[in-house]
Amino acid sequence: MEILGVVLQFLPVIVILFVANLAQKLRAQDQPYMPLAVLAYLLLALLFAFLALLGAAFLFAMVAMQMQPDLQNQLNTIVSVQSWAWLGWGMTIPALAGLALLLKPVRRWIAGFSTLDAANPLHAVSLAMTMFVPIYLALTLGIGLDTLSEQLAKQAEETGQPPVTLAFLWTQTALFVLIALIGVGWLTRRSFGEALTRLHIVKPTVQQVFIGIGGALAMVPIVSLLSAAAQATGIGVDANVDALTEQLIGPITQSPLGILSIGLAAAIGEEGVFRGAMQPRFGLIPTALLFALVHSNYGLSMATLVVFALGLLLGWLRIRYNTTTAMVAHAVYNSTLVLFAMLAAQFLGNS
Repeated sequence: MEILGVVLQFLPVIVILFVANLAQKLRAQDQPYMPLAVLAYLLLALLFAFLALLGAAFLFAMVAMQMQPDLQNQLNTIVSVQSWAWLGWGMTIPALAGLALLLKPVRRWIAGFSTLDAANPLHAVSLAMTMFVPIYLALTLGIGLDTLSEQLAKQAEETGQPPVTLAFLWTQTALFVLIALIGVGWLTRRSFGEALTRLHIVKPTVQQVFIGIGGALAMVPIVSLLSAAAQATGIGVDANVDALTEQLIGPITQSPLGILSIGLAAAIGEEGVFRGAMQPRFGLIPTALLFALVHSNYGLSMATLVVFALGLLLGWLRIRYNTTTAMVAHAVYNSTLVLFAMLAAQFLGNS
């Protein structure tokens, strides 16, 4: 059931990207492409319209609770929400922005200071889809990290299964890879090999492998110092981040295969989408920002800043070398941090 859920979550994005690529293929061949382009815009617009209406409903609920305080207790028995404002405004504003980004005048304005082609259907839907990231973050912050952690713990207790299994993790990774490949034109405009070339996924040299490993290991002490500084000053510290992270990946880290999977799965899937597909189109800093915000389980904390810094490093590796080098660095970084966290927990437990 969990695998079916994640497939259904990604399916609309895959379909829309596929249709937009077909439209762009026809456009490149000077054939009528607008019917397919309009179909892609319409499908995406329907998704954003639904999310905007849902956000408006949350805002209505927030106003209603302010007028009738007893209503809040009634709603809390149905759904536990930490911030109705985050849910309402955090969904409505990005959804409306997504709709605006589908408008050609808005795309022309953005194209004036970017590499985007305002007439390219694929560029249009890709740009608008970036608004899914702040919506996803708003959902997490609205429900609350502590609430999500409690819900996951309850779910694990009732089902006897961890919230995230290896099957779920690798299914999600496969879907990320599919999005990256479909997004750059596989099955429509490019062969599989051409799609990999566009993603800059190549066989790395031995030197590039060591550069990726070195870059990852260099990040670890930096992250440790930032974390120590945050703990000492209390800036950017959120205990709920650790609790939620433990609920999400804690059970997986109990085996060598799990630790390896956490490193490889994130590296393959996320680097394919963010560094491979998105960065050449959106640029280093915007891609790193989206990469940081999509890790909504960190909320808005010091960990978010760390992920942003990691995104900059991985983006630089993509520019300087290739996406595969960034994958190596990402995999080593994740696995090393998890391994260090496990060793630290065992040391503290034995002391």
